[in-house]
Amino acid sequence: MNKRIVVAAIAGIIAIINSAPACTGITLRAKDKSVVVARTVDWHGDEMNSMYVIAPRGHTQTSLTPGGKMDGHEFTSVYGYVGIAVQTPDFIIDGTNEAGLSAGLFYFPDYGEYPWYNKNDKENSIADFELVAWMLSRFSTIDQIKDAIKDITVTNIDPSASTVHWRITDATGKQVILEFIDGAAHFYDSLVGAIANSPGYPWHITNLNNYINLRPGTLDPKRLGDITLKSFGSDSGMLGLPGDFTPPSRFVRAALLSNYSVQQKTGYESAMKAFHILNNLDVPLGVEFDYGRATNNMPSATQWTIATDLGGKVLYYHTMYNRTIRSIDMNDIDFANVKFQYGPLDTVKVQTIIPIKVK
Repeated sequence: MNKRIVVAAIAGIIAIINSAPACTGITLRAKDKSVVVARTVDWHGDEMNSMYVIAPRGHTQTSLTPGGKMDGHEFTSVYGYVGIAVQTPDFIIDGTNEAGLSAGLFYFPDYGEYPWYNKNDKENSIADFELVAWMLSRFSTIDQIKDAIKDITVTNIDPSASTVHWRITDATGKQVILEFIDGAAHFYDSLVGAIANSPGYPWHITNLNNYINLRPGTLDPKRLGDITLKSFGSDSGMLGLPGDFTPPSRFVRAALLSNYSVQQKTGYESAMKAFHILNNLDVPLGVEFDYGRATNNMPSATQWTIATDLGGKVLYYHTMYNRTIRSIDMNDIDFANVKFQYGPLDTVKVQTIIPIKVK
């Protein structure tokens, strides 16, 4: 990145992470053992500069350090990878490498704390928004990441900016949530396949106990004094499912809807199912502002949604402008020879509509 691009990228990222983006992730497992990781990327402030990225083996990246200098940890790709980035192709938000390792970052304000940054050890420092690229380029398993992260320092580009946390999944189907608490890395086994934002992951798991009454299906009639209470319609077992857009409510909704969904046969079918489930987690533009005070008129605060079939090695996505699903098939990419490249998620920011021809 040249200096002008760096300055613009830093300004854009700081604006994003200091204005409460709200992302939600789910995981689905198919009958054929395929694993699908899916998530929304939400930000209401303005349209993000989002792009797909294809990185070959041998691609070298040097991380930014606090203050915006490109003088941090330098790493070269052992594995090629595909991902979606914001502001600059170095800032991968979510992606998967050719070994089947997937990683994605999620906003984590007020509850995380990175290690203390020592400028004398900057060659081992990686900016939080570049950690996904580091993981995808260097590792094939979660255990390798756990071991390697002991030797690096994760930091903010701007010390005043919020922290993030990460969902990591490898080809075996193992999945963990990485959070930095009091400067130390904590890896939590992903127990329900869901992730949102703050508070920390253990809190969200405990909070699920508040919804022990929720279950699929329709409740049976029940006598109350001289009357019989009956459901107004089907699905009353989910009465009380939180429908607001706070992180705790989105986590509950993501956990229950994904775990109670009908298991699909294949990774492809699971990826398509994931898009339907995540429709319930879309954030409509406007709910984040006082009425009449929205700062823009984007189609949605959910700017893009991604679902990746780790077994099939196919990344699917759609955007707020065009909900037609597009794909990047990693099986068609020669990561030994492909050039590092990136491009916009939408070539034309218009919804694809296919008219029905009436005879």
